[in-house]
Amino acid sequence: MRQPLRILVTALTLAIVVVSCDVSGEPPTLRLIAHDSFKEGVTDDTFAAFTEATGIGVEVIAAGDAGVMVNQSILSKDNPLADVLFGIDDTFLSRAIDAGIFLPHEAAAIGSIDPGLLRDDNLVSPIDIGDVCINYDKAWFDEAGMTVPVSLDELRDPQVASLLVVEHPATSSPGLAFLLATIDRYGEDGWAGFWADLRRGGVEVSSSWSAAYRGSFTRYEGERPLVVSYASSPPAEVMFADPPTSIAPTGVITDGCYRQVEYAGVLAGTDHPEAAGELIDYMLSVEFQEQVPESWFVFPVNQEAELPPVFATHAVLPPEPTRFDPDHIAANRDRWIDEWIEVMEQP
Repeated sequence: MRQPLRILVTALTLAIVVVSCDVSGEPPTLRLIAHDSFKEGVTDDTFAAFTEATGIGVEVIAAGDAGVMVNQSILSKDNPLADVLFGIDDTFLSRAIDAGIFLPHEAAAIGSIDPGLLRDDNLVSPIDIGDVCINYDKAWFDEAGMTVPVSLDELRDPQVASLLVVEHPATSSPGLAFLLATIDRYGEDGWAGFWADLRRGGVEVSSSWSAAYRGSFTRYEGERPLVVSYASSPPAEVMFADPPTSIAPTGVITDGCYRQVEYAGVLAGTDHPEAAGELIDYMLSVEFQEQVPESWFVFPVNQEAELPPVFATHAVLPPEPTRFDPDHIAANRDRWIDEWIEVMEQP
């Protein structure tokens, strides 16, 4: 059952014994650095209950795509840009962990989260889950009289590759996730050949999800009806459709999907570590977690949170998404990206 806001605020108030204050004795305003797509979903109500309960304000700083955000946070770790970082996933997580940018924090809602998503060191807390998959524009394929591809192998056809836009794996977490899915499918001996076929076929590479989805995808007046996005993008299209519709205008190819887990962590060097931990606790509360689907179109990790009807109806759950161990990613990520760049820069 959904918690009334009054109960949530009371519970948060009782739970907070010490509130970190700034030098004036007032509760601080925390800086939360996140990728652009998170910032786009933040409203005046997103953190209102948290601020009402604690007095702690929240300022969200947009930092580009996840890869750019992580790189900026590592470069600025001695003078951090924020108090809390959100939106790092397991494709980039090891880079941040190795750089030592996080302080440990054990989340208050740890008992309501799938243990398989947790880290023993408590350096970051899982906040949401999203499956990176290829999306397609239904109307475009209907009007072109073309059959929608259903497998990665079909993308190797130049007629299909020329319809696809992907994100660069060095700067975009969906881009890296899709690269990992292809490595899982074709193995070390075959994945580069898959990408060489895409390059020869005319695949487009964008720097970020926003540039690919909002700029190149035919749903937004671009020229590519296939785009690397999320299995939960269709409910967003339903929610914001103009004119309104009850049928998702985009579909999901469930072959070649990669499951991302997005984390939040307290940044080392913050002047307000206790307050920063309280913010992460709030982001794992049922009240915040039930905002996650309709605000950012990913799945909540708190198992007590309920899904809204539009999400339950139109989001797709791939049957067998890939997910690599973060240590395996850490050991190979830079090499894979370098090899991908070498393949994609060939004439």
